[in-house]
Amino acid sequence: MSKEITREELAQLDASDPLTGFAERFELPEGVIYLDGNSLGALPKGAAARAAQVVNEEWGKGLIRSWNSAGWFEMPLKLGDKLGKLLGANPNETAITDTTSLNLFKTLASALRTQKADAPQRRVIITERDNFPTDIYIAEGLADLVNSLSQESGIPYEVRLIDDEASLRDALGEDTAVLALSHVNYRTGAMWDMVGITAEAHRAGALVVWDLAHAAGAVPVDLNGADADYAVGCTYKYLNGGPGSPAFIWVNQRHHDRFWQPLSGWWSHNAPFAMADHYTPANDVRRFMCGTQPVTSLAMIEVGLDIALEADMSAVRAKSLELTDLFIELVETRCAEYGLELVTPREHERRGSHASFRHEHGYEIMAALIERGVIGDYREPEVLRFGITPLYLSRSDIWDAVEILREILHTGSWQREEYAVRNAVT
Repeated sequence: MSKEITREELAQLDASDPLTGFAERFELPEGVIYLDGNSLGALPKGAAARAAQVVNEEWGKGLIRSWNSAGWFEMPLKLGDKLGKLLGANPNETAITDTTSLNLFKTLASALRTQKADAPQRRVIITERDNFPTDIYIAEGLADLVNSLSQESGIPYEVRLIDDEASLRDALGEDTAVLALSHVNYRTGAMWDMVGITAEAHRAGALVVWDLAHAAGAVPVDLNGADADYAVGCTYKYLNGGPGSPAFIWVNQRHHDRFWQPLSGWWSHNAPFAMADHYTPANDVRRFMCGTQPVTSLAMIEVGLDIALEADMSAVRAKSLELTDLFIELVETRCAEYGLELVTPREHERRGSHASFRHEHGYEIMAALIERGVIGDYREPEVLRFGITPLYLSRSDIWDAVEILREILHTGSWQREEYAVRNAVT
């Protein structure tokens, strides 16, 4: 991209962009450039009306009858099949349910159980040191739980942290039970080669869990094409499901009969309303679930999902790469003298859909940006993170955001005392 590019030229490209019209499908405040859709997606038009319909009509008038008449009971699986189209999933492999943390616990526990039956010496969970912290915490908690309850003597379960592909290859071995990685790194936007890494783990005899929180709806994903075993992720980022909306879980069909998870709540029972006094797992994707589902949140998810399914994912990915390239180039040329260090991979095949820069005063700079209407977020250590969401961001938005960043850095306005005060959520 030419370093002499102008905002007028970018506006012309926006006018001919086939994805430009999607921005009208979202409620975005006037005067805001929203670069945090990788943390919480924007509000789709129609989501609030759909929630009101659930509350006022389906709950208010239908009452408990709506579990049947309004299709509440089937929503996790119906929506799972919709989402599955974005993940390379087959029908009846995906459910939208619970949280990413709970779903990760389920998949790891099931994988360890499978490995114990087939290869009991495999007791190591490998994950990335720079993984999203909850992924590490859940793995550590599971290993601790299994060890504390085990009556066996011998090798304990453990979590082993790796830093890169080289250390991953060194770590994979005859003791590896599960490899659990985030497809796109939450901090840097670095992306693993799902196909190659899955194949390498399988050659070592490990099962693989992919966390798609920063991938689903942003980058092309083909879980079956990659021969993955399990996947989890959230719906409130690029899928625009709303704050705290239920997460998803995907299990390859070949593991369904052996997927036995410890959170064996009644919704995963083969006949939940038989009220049996012993647990028998459902013989389909219902066995991935646990307890009663949050209907209003599920209903809002469908609005964002339908928008995502209308967009051509190849066009979304192409625009994502174009906008991240543009953002990186403009920051590095127009803000070159201010000490911003790119931590996101430049290579397209290694990059997700956000761009991150490190600066020793990253928190204060981001706080100043947010007050000026450019909303990104901050992650330790010292990282300013900018989400690129092609459905509602334009090239002109990117230009304007970098211009405001340049002005804040040039004037030093970020040094105001109030910007150093840390919020609970950064």
